[in-house]
Amino acid sequence: MVPEERLEQIRQRFQYLEAAMAEASGSDIATLAREYSDLKPVVEQIEGWRGLRADLAEAEAMLADPDMRELAEEEIPALKARLPDAEHALELALLPKDEADSRPAVLEIRPGTGGDEAALFAGDLLRMYQRYAEARGWRWEVIELQETELGGVKEAVVRIGGDNVFARLKYESGVHRVQRVPSTESGGRIHTSAATVAVLPEAQDVDVKIDPNDIRIDTMRSSGAGGQHVNTTDSAVRITHMPSGIVVTSSEKSQHRNREIAMQVLRTRLFDLERQKVHDARSEARKSQVGSGDRSERIRTYNFPQGRMTDHRINLTLYKLDQVMQGDLDEVIDALTADDQARMLAEMGQ
Repeated sequence: MVPEERLEQIRQRFQYLEAAMAEASGSDIATLAREYSDLKPVVEQIEGWRGLRADLAEAEAMLADPDMRELAEEEIPALKARLPDAEHALELALLPKDEADSRPAVLEIRPGTGGDEAALFAGDLLRMYQRYAEARGWRWEVIELQETELGGVKEAVVRIGGDNVFARLKYESGVHRVQRVPSTESGGRIHTSAATVAVLPEAQDVDVKIDPNDIRIDTMRSSGAGGQHVNTTDSAVRITHMPSGIVVTSSEKSQHRNREIAMQVLRTRLFDLERQKVHDARSEARKSQVGSGDRSERIRTYNFPQGRMTDHRINLTLYKLDQVMQGDLDEVIDALTADDQARMLAEMGQ
């Protein structure tokens, strides 16, 4: 269990922030409020755990009183049974937080091996995540969507806004594999194809500073599958970041809006590059584990003939593929989150 001294330090820091906010003003309040908000659930868990231990100590002391002994004997087992859950909840609250967890995310989906079938599967994944976002009440904003003539997706870039978007979706980055009989397959043979998914925490202005001399901005005419939503003016924007080679496009109707969107996506990709560098420097050994962010790793298989979805990182298999493709992702995301938390708890105990 965490040493009492550390718990007391957290509680005292929380009390200091509470007092400081009453006297602060302007941007100072915002800074203090963010830390206060982060510490509040931790302090609540500390107080709950301490309260439970105090109740248990009081009940055990009552054993010495003949008049209260029977009542104490009833209360003590119930209090002891609640203590492990309270300790575990406190340990989870004390785990290091990824400050990006609360941010919106940029979702990028592209077909991998498999030709037209891979593009169709990329479209299926895009709709799966859109349904999940809708179920959680998140905002879904398509930044770039290039479709094939068959209705597949060549590339999709979407901004998803809401509470804890990155925290819920960050484990989705990687190679998603599908096994099914394509609609174009007359012989009934099962094909295997893949699509790649990247989930990036949205960057804030303070995270990345972009030198105007490092970028080239081009305007061009938009294009889309089947002639839908095609602009007749050169409003689409392509931004090239020359030092990194990153290219971002946005094809909304407003050229001014496209510049804003493309710059935001560029900041997000550069921010993600920096996060990846820090992560890789910390531990090469974790690349095969949940949350590694290794996007070349095959993380999941969707087997349509068997109605099965398997996440290979945690050996989780669910025979509810139809529900998963409809956006019912909470069970797998919860399992991935729990596995990552268990790993971090094990590291804290070493």
